[in-house]
Amino acid sequence: MRLSARQQGSRWERAAESFLRRRGLRTLARNFHSRFGEIDLVMLEESVLVFVEVRYRRNDRHGSGADTVTRNKQLRLVSAARQYLRHHADHARRACRFDVVSIGNGTEGAELQWIRAAFDAD
Repeated sequence: MRLSARQQGSRWERAAESFLRRRGLRTLARNFHSRFGEIDLVMLEESVLVFVEVRYRRNDRHGSGADTVTRNKQLRLVSAARQYLRHHADHARRACRFDVVSIGNGTEGAELQWIRAAFDAD
């Protein structure tokens, strides 16, 4: 049975979350929705608030998953993060970072690449 795109996305988001949790991050929110779009994961690494975009590509013929986080997507993520901070005032003074977890198929199965500070909020 073939999974829908939404099911596939959820599967890879769970894999990325597990990957990051094993590296010490703590999950605060999954699939935060705003009028600007969705933030896949909101996590905490020590005192830094981390907004995580998870991207999966079956193959890299047209670039990696990270390559699909265009400037327009970055702007939407920054706007969504600002809305998250407005709704979660307890985190408003924290340092923030935007990370990307790019997932692709390697020779031995799925390969996850964690790109810390993948882009700035400017």
